[in-house]
Amino acid sequence: MATDSADPAFDLTISENIKSLLESYRRMEMPMGQYITFILVPALAFFLVSIFMPFFLSSQPLVVRAPIPLLGLLAFISAVFYPKILVSQRRSQLNNQFHLMVTHMTVLAITKIDRMEVFRSLAQEEEYGELAKEMGRVVELVDTWNQSLDDACRRRAQEVPSETVADFFERLAYTISAGQSLREYLLTEQESIIQEYSTVYESTLNNLDVMTDLYLSMVLSMTFALVFAVVLPVLTGTSPTMTVAAVIVMYIFIQTGFYMALRSLSPYDPRWYHPPEKPSQAEPRIRASFWIGVALCGVLAFITYGGLLGILPVRISMIIPFFGTPMPLPMYAVIPITPLLIPGIVLYRQEKLVKARDDEFPSFIRALGTTESVKQSTSSDVLQTLREKDFGPLTDNIDDLYKRLNMRIEPAEAWRYFTADCRSYLIQTFSEMYLIGREMGGDPQILGELIGENMSEVNRLRQQRNQAATTMVGLLHGINAAATFAFFIGLEVVRILSNMELNLGNAGGSGFSANSLINTSMYNIPLIEFLLVIVIMFSAMLSSLMIRTVDGGHKINTYIHFVALAWIAALTAILTRVVVSSFLSV
Repeated sequence: MATDSADPAFDLTISENIKSLLESYRRMEMPMGQYITFILVPALAFFLVSIFMPFFLSSQPLVVRAPIPLLGLLAFISAVFYPKILVSQRRSQLNNQFHLMVTHMTVLAITKIDRMEVFRSLAQEEEYGELAKEMGRVVELVDTWNQSLDDACRRRAQEVPSETVADFFERLAYTISAGQSLREYLLTEQESIIQEYSTVYESTLNNLDVMTDLYLSMVLSMTFALVFAVVLPVLTGTSPTMTVAAVIVMYIFIQTGFYMALRSLSPYDPRWYHPPEKPSQAEPRIRASFWIGVALCGVLAFITYGGLLGILPVRISMIIPFFGTPMPLPMYAVIPITPLLIPGIVLYRQEKLVKARDDEFPSFIRALGTTESVKQSTSSDVLQTLREKDFGPLTDNIDDLYKRLNMRIEPAEAWRYFTADCRSYLIQTFSEMYLIGREMGGDPQILGELIGENMSEVNRLRQQRNQAATTMVGLLHGINAAATFAFFIGLEVVRILSNMELNLGNAGGSGFSANSLINTSMYNIPLIEFLLVIVIMFSAMLSSLMIRTVDGGHKINTYIHFVALAWIAALTAILTRVVVSSFLSV
């Protein structure tokens, strides 16, 4: 009875998924018939050929023949679900910058321009991507097909894959048809849109917490599997190298999958602004530190591996004698990458300044707008007073902005230099909104309050994101150390058992053979240790990328965590060997 009652729900889920898949085919830019003919049918043919291919390759080993049908199946599944993936990507692009686009629309709406000019202006903003295209489609329906604005919005609401954008278009169409102005509608919608954006952002962070817990459990399981792969061949007599290599491939595959999942789930919230035509004062310092770090890595790699291979007469163990001779294998992996700390530290300090400027900007833009409105003066006159106030790291940038405006530099150009020096994506976006609103006659007080409120909410959400990133940093460092300890304690046990076999085999008169209990003849200890070092280095690299993805910072920030995780793993491996050897050696 329970099974029968569950069947309708199961059938409903299948029908909904099929309907959603067919809908994604309909939303493609390529016609459905053309996609089926040129993509889907060839993929199906390739899958059918791949099923029979192993029978024609009977002379090849099973390891070569078995993956061929799986490759064909993967190609066919990819072709079937590719339109759904495209729709999902388009939905994400629409949702990512929706709150910024609506704020920009509100800024334009409170000026003295026509409401269709608002849509035309947004359609020209390439920064908004899919949202700009949607605005362009609304403009095309009005200008080319002579539809009313409310009808155009209703039509686009039925076509967009994002429920948030569709709901916005529906409400906008109803409001316009009811006679309400675009300005009044957008001003009343601001609070609900910000609240909706905050809800989506916080739910994404909660999903990241769930993924982190799942990642912890999976990595611990794979750690145990890898330890068993190292130790169990002692008893079973199977090839330990093949077993360890197979588990390592699975381990790397799972970690890569979790990284891709975190990358897709992380909220889109860029922190940095990189205008190529206006490099900031910090840009040469960042570039110099990067090339210095890379050059030093090359020098250390040459010294480390040159001495090891006999190319150089000097070995790295002679320069760093602390770890003894010969130097432990993990040190050969972590010493060459250590100079990457140089660009990482320089970038970390610059990013702290960018974060501090973001925190101060809402107060600055509110003060600027309110003072301009009260005094009925220009931005240059108001900045003469504001530049004397303390806005933290933003103070120097405000002072430079005042000097440029006072030198009669064009306001748009002066503000562009200001945003280029700040290097903040949000400051650039909201400063441009404020400048456009002022040039078109908008009320500076309303502009300042609107922009300040939006940016304050984003900064609040970023603080929650930073807390999630801090938690992940501690978690990944702990997992890294624990996994390395487990890997090398298993390896050291095998090494000691191998020595015990030799000693017991030479013992005479007992009638006991060690080979009846342990099988270590197939072990290549240096090769397995080398594979484990590869695992911990790959894990350190992927963990640092995960931290950077969750944190949302600059890519070079990855270097700090990469070097730190690699050194923690290497020192853990060395200490594990020393401790286990001192306690278990006979």
